[in-house]
Amino acid sequence: MSFGKFSPSLTIREHETYRRVAQNHYIGIDVGTGSARACIIDSTGDIKALAAQNIKLWTPSSGLEGSHYEQSTTDIWNAICNCVKQVLAESKVDPNSVKGIGFDATCSLAVFTHDTNEPVPVTGPDFKNDGNDRNVILWLDHRPLAEAEKINDTNHNLLRYVGGKMSVEMEIPKVLWLKNNMPPELFARCKFFDLTDALTYMATGKEIRSFCSTVCKQGFVPVGVDGSVKGWQEDFYETIGLGDLVMDNFVRMGGVDGVNGSWVSAGELVGGLSEEAAQQLGLPAGIAIGSGVIDAYAGWIGTVGAKVKLSPDHLDDSVAPNDVSQAFTRLAAVAGTSTCHLAMSPGPVFVPGVWGPYRDVLIPGYWMAEGGQSATGELMKHMLETHVAYDETLKGAEAAGKNIYDYLNEHLKEMAKKTNAPSISYLVRHFFFYGDLWGNRSPIADPNMRGAIIGMSNDKSKDGMALLYYSTMEFIALQTRQIVEAMNAAGHTIKSIFMSGSQCQNEILMDLIATACDMPVLIPRYVNAAVVHGAAMLGAKAASAKPDGTTEPLWDIMNRMSKPGKTVWSRGDPAEKKLLDAKYEIFLDQARTQQEYRKKIDAALKGSSLEGQEAN
Repeated sequence: MSFGKFSPSLTIREHETYRRVAQNHYIGIDVGTGSARACIIDSTGDIKALAAQNIKLWTPSSGLEGSHYEQSTTDIWNAICNCVKQVLAESKVDPNSVKGIGFDATCSLAVFTHDTNEPVPVTGPDFKNDGNDRNVILWLDHRPLAEAEKINDTNHNLLRYVGGKMSVEMEIPKVLWLKNNMPPELFARCKFFDLTDALTYMATGKEIRSFCSTVCKQGFVPVGVDGSVKGWQEDFYETIGLGDLVMDNFVRMGGVDGVNGSWVSAGELVGGLSEEAAQQLGLPAGIAIGSGVIDAYAGWIGTVGAKVKLSPDHLDDSVAPNDVSQAFTRLAAVAGTSTCHLAMSPGPVFVPGVWGPYRDVLIPGYWMAEGGQSATGELMKHMLETHVAYDETLKGAEAAGKNIYDYLNEHLKEMAKKTNAPSISYLVRHFFFYGDLWGNRSPIADPNMRGAIIGMSNDKSKDGMALLYYSTMEFIALQTRQIVEAMNAAGHTIKSIFMSGSQCQNEILMDLIATACDMPVLIPRYVNAAVVHGAAMLGAKAASAKPDGTTEPLWDIMNRMSKPGKTVWSRGDPAEKKLLDAKYEIFLDQARTQQEYRKKIDAALKGSSLEGQEAN
């Protein structure tokens, strides 16, 4: 009997059962800052079920000023197992129809012993295991500020490939911090993974590394790029004080490709699901596991292939609408706690303050660049929660059955109507908010940048909070424009923005970004699941592996599985655009003058008794 055809002798329920068995399925696993998620998709890319579970986060605070953030691969894996079991149950998909699994995760550092494969605690000062296996230093952790500064002072050539400076959020500064603080005998037992590579290792038992993880966050330069021979740069490691990791061809970092290690691009086959992991996940052993990616890059996979109708001004009309070259014109903005801005190019494009260019991390032979805002969702949350009117406004939102963002968006519209203002932006025309409270990732690349407000009044009301909230969104939009302009000035050809993440649901923010950048903003069908949807596509790629190891091109899978999205166009109001253009000039001035003010103060203190003093 053919499972693909409807038989009149079967009931509808029986036919649906046969259809589910005949259809191949793929699982995507996404590990974010606060939760693990899983989805299951069919061969057309439709999501059949989605599940999430919070993961633990430890923030040691004893004299550490909240800069340490730690997690556990044990806790993360348990959450993943629960989510996979839930999507299988909810979708009623036969586990035997699952052919591939893809992973993405935050760019966090995971540490294991190389001799026993046990989690190594990263909690100083004694590095004892409290029973929670806290072996992950989260991307957000800023403990290695001094180590990052030391690394950047080397001016090593590889820093060209991370935007000119290695961020404290990357993983080599964190490894160096462990070297400087761990007992030497414990550090000597450590091997290091990016979190997504740790997860594919836990799923398969194979230590195959992804270009995405190591190139983007660990300073790995693919062989052949700028004279790179091993990928890892021996002189760099020796210079910064990690010479012991050079021994045995960098085996504790994953080895050397083709010698004692193996590197693959996104979704390429790592191996089959091990018997142990299969039992824990409730799946058959042997399912194809694809090489993972950093979570933001899964957002790129889950968004830029969306089927949308754009004008010729926003497409590359020299190639077909579904050609991979169209990706060069599309910026993926993955917006959650922070926002990552990802662009692909056919060759290397060096943008000061933008991480990369990175070769081979998603599609072999192509290059990626990664800009970013350190805090966007977190910035809006912080500005609201620290306002005196927050509790009162939150109660109003709950009474109205809305989240606080939708509630304030409606309130802003009412304020404009009540005052006969031509637009909401007119209400804040003389209010200038600069929001780098967590430092600047791109394009200034200065962790010492901070926030500033011009036009602050004594207004403690809900109205005042609503205007501050709008100004915060305005800042996010203007900084997006700054990043896009920096990337295009350096050689990118960005003409549209493909958003993903919870911020997509904020229509005022999406409108501000489209108008400030003067380009269309595309919102995916799966607004809150674009990242995990992208991870599932990696599973489909792994499942396509032939005996010789070749797999279906990732872009072909994206083109087949991506769904139509919604387009938000620039408002087209000349007065509104003129106002935002003027505020953009002021925004740039606020960034520049802040740096100048710091320099003036530092110069004034130079040689005095106050030079170099830290505030207690």
